[in-house]
Amino acid sequence: MSREVIYTENAPRSPVYSQAIKAAGLVFVAGQGPFHPVTGEICGETIQEQTRQCLSNVSSILSAAGSSMSKVVSATFILAEESDFAGMNEEWSNWFPVTTPARQGANHSEGNEGFNRSNRRSLTR
Repeated sequence: MSREVIYTENAPRSPVYSQAIKAAGLVFVAGQGPFHPVTGEICGETIQEQTRQCLSNVSSILSAAGSSMSKVVSATFILAEESDFAGMNEEWSNWFPVTTPARQGANHSEGNEGFNRSNRRSLTR
């Protein structure tokens, strides 16, 4: 099976893993935090702002892979605080207004300070 490493300057970059891998008609996107693509700084203080940045990063990676948010079929999110669930859903619905992907979530209270949200996506072409 062939695989293609996906990279864009419009999303944060890691020296130890790929932003995404395209293989077998799917795009596997690495987890994205609320980080600015250039500075690496956390963007936003509210869960809505941080969710927006996470999903913006994912959208940029999908675009570089020739795909889009409308093709996402599965998503995983991790919240530092369960109380942020409603705010995360508020922003989430802006990105998935019609057909929402299958989704699973987790609480991870031992995150980086100021870091409230992370997510991952898999999708078809």
